[in-house]
Amino acid sequence: MKEIIALIRVNKIQKTRDALAEKGFYSMTVNQVLGRGRQKGIHYEIKSGDVPDYDKVARLNYIPKRMVTMMVPDIHVDEIVNTIIETNRTGNYGDGKIFVCPLEDAIRVRTKETGEIALYQ
Repeated sequence: MKEIIALIRVNKIQKTRDALAEKGFYSMTVNQVLGRGRQKGIHYEIKSGDVPDYDKVARLNYIPKRMVTMMVPDIHVDEIVNTIIETNRTGNYGDGKIFVCPLEDAIRVRTKETGEIALYQ
């Protein structure tokens, strides 16, 4: 089993959810997060032609993102990762990151079932 953690743009969460659901992957946890990558946030200049000496640099150090977490059997990892990439890739900075981590076990609290059975059935 694996844990997939995807950090994606806020405006892509619905499209990502729909694309995964279309392939039969419904279970996920989504969190609102803030972060920044190598670009160190967003920087832009504000200029006003009406007010002399009004040039300022605005800075957004942390960018709002969505963190999607999924626990899945090993056989589905490639399909899920590829679906997330296809749905979120624009070719620009800030498209996101995906982390795939080993998952030692899963336990359904209600029935005490363990392993992959606890994930889906």
